[in-house]
Amino acid sequence: MEYKIALIRGDGIGPEIVDSTVRVLEAVGARFGHRFVFTPYLAGGAAIDACGEPLPKETVDGCLASDSVLLGAVGGPKWDTLPAQLRPEKALLGLRAALGLYTNLRPAKIYDALKDACTLRPDIAARGFDLVIVRELTGGIYFGERGRREGKYGPEAYDTEAYSVMEIERIARVAFETAEKRRKNVVSIDKANVLETSRLWRETVHRVAKDYPDVEISDMLVDNAAMQLVRDPSRFDVIVTSNMFGDILSDEASQITGSIGLLPSSSLGDGTRGMYEPIHGSAPDIAGQNKANPTATVLSAAMMLRYSFGLQKEADCIERAVDEVLSAGWRTADILGGSGGRALSCTEMTDKILERI
Repeated sequence: MEYKIALIRGDGIGPEIVDSTVRVLEAVGARFGHRFVFTPYLAGGAAIDACGEPLPKETVDGCLASDSVLLGAVGGPKWDTLPAQLRPEKALLGLRAALGLYTNLRPAKIYDALKDACTLRPDIAARGFDLVIVRELTGGIYFGERGRREGKYGPEAYDTEAYSVMEIERIARVAFETAEKRRKNVVSIDKANVLETSRLWRETVHRVAKDYPDVEISDMLVDNAAMQLVRDPSRFDVIVTSNMFGDILSDEASQITGSIGLLPSSSLGDGTRGMYEPIHGSAPDIAGQNKANPTATVLSAAMMLRYSFGLQKEADCIERAVDEVLSAGWRTADILGGSGGRALSCTEMTDKILERI
């Protein structure tokens, strides 16, 4: 089979981790008889530098013409002073909207080999955890009306959150269908004691839940959820929540795994095309130094194989290779901790994964 993949290397460490992931995908293709055709496009700060805008039309058209998109990272202090409409992050919002990607899946699990690197107490880490956060991606406060105006106490800024029943229904169905393939438990996270959008969210999720009688559904306020994620993450299977809450909680969940450099994500819509990226940022402080951990991006490619291309064995192969590398004790700097030994470079970590493909 042949698959067309749009490559957005982006900024900071993005080019390094994307290039590493291309090597892994090429090895998988050679082993299983597939051909991956990679076409590079610009987005984020790199696009601003090259053509004055964060998301050129050529990039959107190229992504729409591809089977899926692999993204490194965008942003950095170089572009922090630009007007809001020219910030690198606008590329992410624009791509999600243009590609119709309303679901963000962010798995977070702790590897047995990395329990010592977990930031939680040893007894909590020892229980292990394996959860998925299903985040609504194209609605809510990030896409609502915003601006500045004269207010009661002088100049003020405002951002508006709005959710339709349709937007909540479709993300809820993704969560329940995900749970059906896992441990059949969904926790819906909101702020229904304060926000009207959250009250509509809760009503709608429970109505959709009636179509999935084999899945247990419960509600949790977002402040309590933030606490429970560090108190006992093993209690969670599938979490479904809004755009902003999901953004915050998924970063919290990633950190308790031992390193944000290990966590992949996928952004999906109604079709098979998706956008796959690590959840970490562009890490400009180590860009170009060959120190970045490529694991999250490599695992994002495994999600691409599974969710967009239906290549289960190939996805399993990548995930198993990563597990074996970590179990063998190989570490990049972000997960080395106080265990001693030498930190592998980005290239060396990729080589270790390739040896096991």
